Amino acid sequence: MKLDNMNVMLDLETLGKGSRACIISIGAVSFNSDGILSTFYERVDEESCVAAGLEIDASTVMWWMKQSDAARAALTGTAGMSLTHALARFTMWCPEETAVWGNGATFDNVILSNAYEAVNLKKPWPYWGDRCYRTVKALHPDVKADPFAGTAHNALDDAIHQARHLIKIANA
Repeated sequence: MKLDNMNVMLDLETLGKGSRACIISIGAVSFNSDGILSTFYERVDEESCVAAGLEIDASTVMWWMKQSDAARAALTGTAGMSLTHALARFTMWCPEETAVWGNGATFDNVILSNAYEAVNLKKPWPYWGDRCYRTVKALHPDVKADPFAGTAHNALDDAIHQARHLIKIANA
């Protein structure tokens, strides 16, 4: 498998499972076949998400309550910026004409696209740039990911782990 010149691995932490889930953090890394090039992380204010029409799911909130203290820091740590501001910062960071990988064909990319629509901003990647890491991972079960480093369910740590695994698959 060959990776395009520029790619972004996206990981969201949310308060829901649906396509209009409330986003609590955005983690992303830009990368190519040689490795990770840059990182992005923003904590998002939940109230601004709800005001934009994004949704909170009670079962997901309960799931978060069972996660580690380090993972829950995404909910209780530093105050987040408004959804509009976080998305504007992501747009400034995201390389143009890039492939954006999410962990699931109907999760990260769809939720972030819907968030852009909810606040009337244009998403920074083209419709043909959506990619699914979970699908590629399933097609290459022989290429194992390296041990996880960092905090599980931290959007940036998850994005780094997923990008490193995808690079490993591409270079296998």
